Amino acid sequence: MLKKNQFDILECLINNQAKKITQRELSNLTSYSLGTVNTILKELIDLDLVSSDVITDKGYEVMEKYHVKRAVIIAAGFGSRLVPITLNTPKPLVRVKGKRIIDSCLDALKDSEINEVYIVRGYLGEQFDQLLYSYPNIKFIENVMYNEANNISSIVCSKDLLENSYVIEADLLLYNKLLIKKYQYYTNYLGIPVKRTDDWCFYVKNQIINKMSIGGENCFKMVGISYWNKEDGNLLGKCVQKVFDAPGGKERYWDQVPLEYYLNDFKIRIRECCSDDVVEIDTFNELKELDKSYSV
Repeated sequence: MLKKNQFDILECLINNQAKKITQRELSNLTSYSLGTVNTILKELIDLDLVSSDVITDKGYEVMEKYHVKRAVIIAAGFGSRLVPITLNTPKPLVRVKGKRIIDSCLDALKDSEINEVYIVRGYLGEQFDQLLYSYPNIKFIENVMYNEANNISSIVCSKDLLENSYVIEADLLLYNKLLIKKYQYYTNYLGIPVKRTDDWCFYVKNQIINKMSIGGENCFKMVGISYWNKEDGNLLGKCVQKVFDAPGGKERYWDQVPLEYYLNDFKIRIRECCSDDVVEIDTFNELKELDKSYSV
């Protein structure tokens, strides 16, 4: 297994393979000191993963362990807080300045060459067929329980697809496509550091999430993008089914499974982003602020 700093250097080399990148540029892009970059490169050369500051075939082979294999996009809900727009249109298909909300994530996945994409649909599900014109690789999973259960039902429907996978909420407007990376080292949740929030959030110790709550101070506001490695994705699928089958399980949010009920069975890291990177459109008023055409 690669050390994290070795992974970071190899990932940077892959992302900049079109040009021969210098050690100083590697330092600037990874935030490691020039001396550290030099040391790591020597380690990678000794392992035959890098040659002349260019990743080798063996290097690419080793990085395959960290290659994101797929994405599961949760898009089954009604979107009640976006009424009246969602009376006739599923929330992910609502347009903001002419572009569907879900397109921002689908474009980011395409740019990262993550081509195995599943959309879990429910409410007005047939309307998602329109996405196939622009994204023919999409596969749909039907959540027939969407009207009688919370979003945990969408993860139950896709529980066998969570290994080496992103789980993405479909109502996110993604401004920074680089949040969707081709390679991931850890299982992680995306979060925005905030002084105070009334939304779902989590607390972190040594970069590991150790508590989730609704509302908090000096915490991380939860963003609906997470990544699950092979081991954690397999475990998550099993744990989600157990919670769903328990009394009251249908009323749970799927995030509660790894971040509350089975928190001690996972080691989930925080992946920081900022409010300029991504926006979750919760209400019709927020939609009108983003797109003035809805105010007419």
